[in-house]
Amino acid sequence: QVQLVESGGGLVQAGGSLRLSCAASGGTFSGYSMAWFRQPPGKEREFVAGIRRSGAATDYAESVQGRFTIDRDNAKNTVYLHLNNLKPGDTAVYYCAARMSAFLGSAPSLYNHWGQGTQVTVSS
Repeated sequence: QVQLVESGGGLVQAGGSLRLSCAASGGTFSGYSMAWFRQPPGKEREFVAGIRRSGAATDYAESVQGRFTIDRDNAKNTVYLHLNNLKPGDTAVYYCAARMSAFLGSAPSLYNHWGQGTQVTVSS
């Protein structure tokens, strides 16, 4: 029902910053809780950050706590992920995901809609 398109990935040096965007269309964006996942090379997809559809609560993986920030702009049908103080271990394909729920979850199977992903590469 909803289509998601990520953008903003690229190559950045360690310690740098990046902002990822996820534009949604074809659905009622405000009805979805949104999350970002990432998949490093050769590894499984993992939860990074999430924001409830109300925007009142967020959740972060311990590995990015204090460095990444998720927010959403329902007027623009867009969710953002601000990546700060990037480390080489942050290198991955980053995916935007949505679920029709007021609550978040860290398991990929909980999310019904996915974007195609955007590559983030952090060099040392």
